[in-house]
Amino acid sequence: MQSSSVWNLGMLARIAFGNYGLKQSTSGFMVKIGLQEFWLAVGILRMPSFLEYYDVEFNGQGLIKALGSLRPYPISKRRAIPAHIAQPDWAIDGIPKIEPNSDLQHVVEIKTPEQIEIMRETCRIAREVLDAAARAIRPGGYPSPLNYHFFPKSCCTSVNEVICHGIPDARKLEDGDVVNVDVTVYYKGVHGDLNETFFVGNVDEASRRLVQCTYECLEKAIAIVKPGVRFREIGEVINRYASMSGLSVVKSYCGHGIGELFHCAPNIPHYARNKAVGVAKAGQTFTIEPMINAGVWRDRMWPDGWTAVTADGKRSAQFEHTLLAVYTYWPFTSIK
Repeated sequence: MQSSSVWNLGMLARIAFGNYGLKQSTSGFMVKIGLQEFWLAVGILRMPSFLEYYDVEFNGQGLIKALGSLRPYPISKRRAIPAHIAQPDWAIDGIPKIEPNSDLQHVVEIKTPEQIEIMRETCRIAREVLDAAARAIRPGGYPSPLNYHFFPKSCCTSVNEVICHGIPDARKLEDGDVVNVDVTVYYKGVHGDLNETFFVGNVDEASRRLVQCTYECLEKAIAIVKPGVRFREIGEVINRYASMSGLSVVKSYCGHGIGELFHCAPNIPHYARNKAVGVAKAGQTFTIEPMINAGVWRDRMWPDGWTAVTADGKRSAQFEHTLLAVYTYWPFTSIK
């Protein structure tokens, strides 16, 4: 995730060109993150149609050399949140104020019993939201952290080869798809974060094995969580189990501390031989959210700056829970 509301246009162009094989620009003025700025970077002085977004050619080369079947579709306008609902500090302008410079980026907070109880309540709500989304998933349905670093929707929907942070759009779900729904609820000043991957209609056996293995990776990681376990051990457990099934673990994204801040210490890598520091202590809260790929572990970014897809176009799956480290362990969000 980006930590600033503006990027140097030359940097944006270099990233875009590096990912999609285009010639670099020498532009260097400041712009906000967004699709319009990407298209300015490649010399198209207007917002494209969604067909142009993935089909137009620039200097003879396509903007998105997608290897998978998924393509961008139109995105509806961002919905307004009623004024009576408490909102995090990025809700209006998209920029987190407290989170980037908080001491909790470096120190893992021990939650008080009062904080823990509020987090339990928040995570129960998140569980209900995710279950409601699951009931809506079927062929022909429309997938629907609002404005966090300008993310335009209230949840992420990651279909097929999308690893994470897929933006809900107008593409209909198709028979045989797999779709991950990632939900974060902000309630009474704290966050609850979880996601699951679902089958859409009749899914092929390879995709079923991928999703099942990913779920079991999370289960095996959860099983070792207790005070005293090293954070780096979580990735060892996940990587070992995924490798046994011939699958790979994404290294670009990790679990994170959570509470009054959406993302904070500790970082929880999901892969082997990681360099995570620290051990779990009673009262700490964090997420474990392994992303497992059918092919290579590497990812590529769509020009929207959010949608991460597998580098080889093969499918990906993910499951996530918000966890509390206690001596008699139970994950916040597992109870249905």
